[in-house]
Amino acid sequence: MSQDIELDHVTMRFGALTAVSDVHLTIPAGEFFSFLGPSGCGKTTILRMISGFMEPTSGVIRIGGEDMSGIGPNKRPTALIFQNLALFPLMTVAENIGFGLEVRGIASADRRRRVKELLDLVALPDTADKKVTELSGGQRQRIAIARALAVEPAVLLLDEPLSALDLKLRQHMRSELRDIQKRTGVTFIYITHDQGEALTMSDRIGVMSRGVLCQVGDGRSIYDDPASAFVASFVGETNRFTGRVIAAAGGRAAIDTPAGKMVGRNPRDLREGDEAILFVRPERMVPADGAADHNIVESPVSHQEFEGAFVNVFLEPVQGRTIVVQTTNAGTSNSNGAGNPWQPGATTRITFRPEDAVVLPQSEDVS
Repeated sequence: MSQDIELDHVTMRFGALTAVSDVHLTIPAGEFFSFLGPSGCGKTTILRMISGFMEPTSGVIRIGGEDMSGIGPNKRPTALIFQNLALFPLMTVAENIGFGLEVRGIASADRRRRVKELLDLVALPDTADKKVTELSGGQRQRIAIARALAVEPAVLLLDEPLSALDLKLRQHMRSELRDIQKRTGVTFIYITHDQGEALTMSDRIGVMSRGVLCQVGDGRSIYDDPASAFVASFVGETNRFTGRVIAAAGGRAAIDTPAGKMVGRNPRDLREGDEAILFVRPERMVPADGAADHNIVESPVSHQEFEGAFVNVFLEPVQGRTIVVQTTNAGTSNSNGAGNPWQPGATTRITFRPEDAVVLPQSEDVS
């Protein structure tokens, strides 16, 4: 049965280095929760503390309301899937899945029944007698999940398990993982630096930087309403304009930038004189057809990158940074036609609505 996980002001230090700093978080039973962040941000350290391979320097970890202090990995209601999967190459698929049950002294007939149930769950019913070396990468991934679920953990911990797979297989396995989690109801805690994985699979996401839990929320809220400059720059593609606040009222802020006046939402209540960055997503930028005195960028088109249904249009740098506009393939299919604003070499004017941009305090911690 799934159980809540509570990180009660958890900190982990290695000498002078603080790997995880005062993380306070509750993950409800049955949730698919992802820790997202760059390498070295502390997300794997959190996973190892939850699993019992590390003891926090301070703070308490509770699973199902029980303090896990001093309880080793083999005594916790958790199972961990490593990045390299750690399957036993000389064992059959059935032996791999049933290994944990055998260690626990489960009878042979009960092991066979449980293995069959799990192979059905991961949609590999005819692989019991195969060696894991005969399976594809995606199949091995599912066998690793089945082996972890065999011991009926309350919490399944996954440490970047898809990183070794190719793009197409990773995308397929995202759906597989989410489907398995929904069917079992087990709490999943997933570690990744891949935004696409976190956004598509998770009920909620915790974004981390330098050991600090910067923001927790569902994918849409983190993407549309980032709480800090780091979150805005790390999660998804974005254009940014740096300047100083010249006016703030009605939940909006105007900043003066070398590209002109830019106006956006002001969730942090910045005041006149504050240094700030305005962030706006590429898909929110459109050709300008008016004479507004703000949120206008004029620059020559450098080149395009075709991505099937979408095309990324790159403008010459503004404030030293390339501006990216994402538009549909249909909107650029006649890229050499007269009057097309996305024709390479043509100077174009683009704009965005203030409600589609966010103004946040400047920070050195911007990716």
